[in-house]
Amino acid sequence: MSTVLVVDDEQRVRTFLARSLSQEGHTVVTAADGVQAMQRLAGGDVDLVLLDVMMPRCNGMQVLKLMNERQDTTPVIVLSAVTDVAARVQALDRGAVDFVGKPFHTAEMAARVRRHLADAPKRRKDERYLAAAGIRLDLDRRRVHTEEGEVVLTEREFGLLTHLMRRPGEVCRREELLQNVWGLHFDGGSNVVEACVRRIRTKVPGLPVETVRGVGYCLTDD
Repeated sequence: MSTVLVVDDEQRVRTFLARSLSQEGHTVVTAADGVQAMQRLAGGDVDLVLLDVMMPRCNGMQVLKLMNERQDTTPVIVLSAVTDVAARVQALDRGAVDFVGKPFHTAEMAARVRRHLADAPKRRKDERYLAAAGIRLDLDRRRVHTEEGEVVLTEREFGLLTHLMRRPGEVCRREELLQNVWGLHFDGGSNVVEACVRRIRTKVPGLPVETVRGVGYCLTDD
């Protein structure tokens, strides 16, 4: 069956949806906010997202915006207690395939999930891998294949390297990486990007990632 990502800051909602969707035969993974959701989506192994709107750190509308910036076409069903027309229009304009008001009926939710999974384009086998600059990334197993062997990355390391590999030869600004990998919309003086790049370079010797001083990083593909 398919993998469904449930994103909601309420534990009871995550538990309820995980139980009901699992009974339908789906694999269910969860996230408590938009930051965790973006980290999970970086793996590329999610078939559909159930996304709450009102969440701390990074809300549902911000997640839709970040997915658009990443060119992530995973179908998203938005869940919200705010059901006015303006909220629906905003969600649909940002790429959501459906909008379901809370509270909702289990049978209706299951039917909507089935419909949108059936409509979603199936990923081909060759889309499991991303290759650039002599590196091959396994999007399902979150592993890097190099001439020296296989390397396992953490979620954020994987998300950062995936972002760079999708834009070989382009400079990815630090602010852009903070938004797309960490879900942060401001720079609080943290060095998380620099630290993450250092860890990846340690794990993947000879990684062709160039530091563009004061700007960001670039995966060179000469």
